[in-house]
Amino acid sequence: MGGMESRRRQRQAGGQVLMLGLDGAGKTTLLYKLKHSERVVTVPTVGFNVEMLETRRPELELTVWDVGGQARMRPQWRHHYADTGVLVFVVDSGDRQRLGEAREELHQVLSCQSLRRIPLIVLANKQDLPGALSPTQLSMRLDLRRACGERLWFVQPCSAASGMGLEEGFRRVAYLLKTWLRQTSKGCSETVTRSKLKCLAFVTVQQVLCFV
Repeated sequence: MGGMESRRRQRQAGGQVLMLGLDGAGKTTLLYKLKHSERVVTVPTVGFNVEMLETRRPELELTVWDVGGQARMRPQWRHHYADTGVLVFVVDSGDRQRLGEAREELHQVLSCQSLRRIPLIVLANKQDLPGALSPTQLSMRLDLRRACGERLWFVQPCSAASGMGLEEGFRRVAYLLKTWLRQTSKGCSETVTRSKLKCLAFVTVQQVLCFV
């Protein structure tokens, strides 16, 4: 009971970033590459990992929930939907055989009423591998335009092995989360522009997302 209460308080302290994806997509690897600036050997996540990213603005704190993607874990995803500010879905861009499975799982998640209009960032991981699909190809194979409807969405190419694209992807995550929190608090809608993303500086060593 105490653990659940602590988890609830963590989620209320700031915006929740929910990171999902199939097993083997590289979720945990990219999360710790981002945090430690080095590749960390990981094992399949059973349950979830939680990492806190602070900002210099006290009203915004990122809590990244990395939930296991094994088939037996996916029914548990729905228990993490509450208070989600941004959904991050990680895809292995080089695993064409499992793209259908990834599309089916993603569409099921997006159809959930509690995630209605929640912004989506697709991290197109493993771009360093030969034959990896481009963001455009991936968005078509995942049928994102139809599945996302009116929600804000973006596909970010990245590599958990090299770190390429991770900072850019989480800059977008942070800005979309800031926008979503403002929308929900004021009950208004705003347009995300690329120019505004440039005002976000990412400091990897200190693990601080800074709005300047």
